[in-house]
Amino acid sequence: MIEHRPFDSLGKANHGWLNARHHFSFANYFDPARQSHGKLRVWNDDEIAPGSGFPPHPHANMEIITYVREGAITHEDSLGNRGRTVAGDIQVMSAGRGIRHSEYNLESGPTRIFQIWIEPDQAGGAPTWGTRPFPKTDRSGRFVALASGIAGDGDALPIRAHARVLGATLKAGETIDYAPLSGLNTYLVPATGAVEVNGLRLDTRDGAAISNEPILTITALEDSELVLVEAA
Repeated sequence: MIEHRPFDSLGKANHGWLNARHHFSFANYFDPARQSHGKLRVWNDDEIAPGSGFPPHPHANMEIITYVREGAITHEDSLGNRGRTVAGDIQVMSAGRGIRHSEYNLESGPTRIFQIWIEPDQAGGAPTWGTRPFPKTDRSGRFVALASGIAGDGDALPIRAHARVLGATLKAGETIDYAPLSGLNTYLVPATGAVEVNGLRLDTRDGAAISNEPILTITALEDSELVLVEAA
């Protein structure tokens, strides 16, 4: 089953400095039918104005993955970490028993990100943060694990959940078949471009909540960049 969530149907919040869309219920946006997809709890599509961002605030017991679509995000936290993550790369914060952090767009233009929250398998533990470059050439024509709590996912940044975040780039006309891991829920968003998934068209920033599909046949209708989450 594939539930199509067109971009225009997503929750909205425009704070001036932040223009956000919500794939799931978040803050003042509530939809009882869009609470989560398994342990995938949040998928926010954020545009952050230059020179602004999220001031220091706390988190606990959540795996928070930031996929930068355009621009860059600068992170600081209560552990003393500081780092800048650029377009196409990700950062991962395991909030554990508690951490405070800030996220700012220190660039001259807008920064656009997907922020993805996944519930951890166990509460508590020491908080951690990390970032790593992931060249887009490595994921051309195939999905590559960017963040994962599943054994065998190579250089993916670790998360504390039986879940993973993958990325792929497809050229127009290119088709790939992907077999989701058994027992996991799947959520797919084209960061750019448009694709057809098992006959269903997804445009840029649409969501697809996928369950019980043994094979996903994905055909790029345009050059496309895809982000996919699998979570229990």
